[in-house]
Amino acid sequence: MANSTERNEHLKKLREMIKDIEYGMLTTLDETGKLHSRPMSTNGHVEFDGDLWFFTYASSHKVVEVEQNHQVNVSFSAPNKQQYVSMSGTAQLVRDRNKLEQLWQPQLTAWFPKGLEEPDLGLLKVSVETAEYWDSPSSPVAHAVSLISALTTGKPQDPSQHERLNLTSVAD
Repeated sequence: MANSTERNEHLKKLREMIKDIEYGMLTTLDETGKLHSRPMSTNGHVEFDGDLWFFTYASSHKVVEVEQNHQVNVSFSAPNKQQYVSMSGTAQLVRDRNKLEQLWQPQLTAWFPKGLEEPDLGLLKVSVETAEYWDSPSSPVAHAVSLISALTTGKPQDPSQHERLNLTSVAD
């Protein structure tokens, strides 16, 4: 069980890993119980505090799926950095005008031409409960050091980090 300091450190690590990744893959369960994934943009807004926010049409099929089953997963990848993040939690539709205004970015008019005046505009809020990440050094130097170390010690060297995080269990 993580204390609040550990939770903040975990959130900071996750924020750093996903801040430059514009798209995540949101996975929901469809009406037949099968997994359904689609890309969702963070719109350059990652103030990850345990929640992810995505603009959507409130009447979209993904919202219907979320209303039937709140469990979702969002995964991010940056293969050029050898960084991968998977976040699971619950999703809900939020129609709060203040939050819409706070998160709105001008480039969103490409998907929502009426902007904040779009009557069907909403936010999909994902409350992350668990996360898992893989973070490996991607530079040729890091790989060379690992190779040399493996050759000299005869033991496999893995400079990567892999962590499973529970963001909901916080002990005081």
